Amino acid sequence: MAMMHSNTSQVDPKAFTGRTVLFWLMGFFAVIFAANAVFIWLALGSFPGVVVESSYQAGQDYNQEIANARAQAERNWQVKADLSRSQGGSGFLKVHARDSTGAPLTGLSFMARLQNPTHDGDDVEVVLRESESGLYTGGAAGLSAGNWNVVIEANGADERLFRSESRIFLKE
Repeated sequence: MAMMHSNTSQVDPKAFTGRTVLFWLMGFFAVIFAANAVFIWLALGSFPGVVVESSYQAGQDYNQEIANARAQAERNWQVKADLSRSQGGSGFLKVHARDSTGAPLTGLSFMARLQNPTHDGDDVEVVLRESESGLYTGGAAGLSAGNWNVVIEANGADERLFRSESRIFLKE
């Protein structure tokens, strides 16, 4: 009588083994970690998250900023700014400054910062000169189209008298 001998050592090539599951899990998490690394790199490259250089110093200056804002509100100055941009990317900033009675403010030192909200390297400083009574003007080069934060400050002899921050959109 001939005996049939079955070969039990054959393994199904499509069967999931512990090793296969391990490789699939490692591959899955490797893809997730790689995608996260790319997203983190892109996020830090486009916006570093730094709003102020020193949070400690900003906290120390907080009460002085509140006092400055109250004093500015009591002065009730009317300050209007107009920024125009030419085709070449150069801009021209005009600031009209009047006191609470409507009289022109003269003899002040006005300064403007045009801040690009996404790229720190694109910020532009504009020194404004008094071209006529109550009108301060200055030019800026390298202004691209898009959103800009405009920060205007007026200083007296030894203190900041006015500060304004607004957002504008420059068209192409």
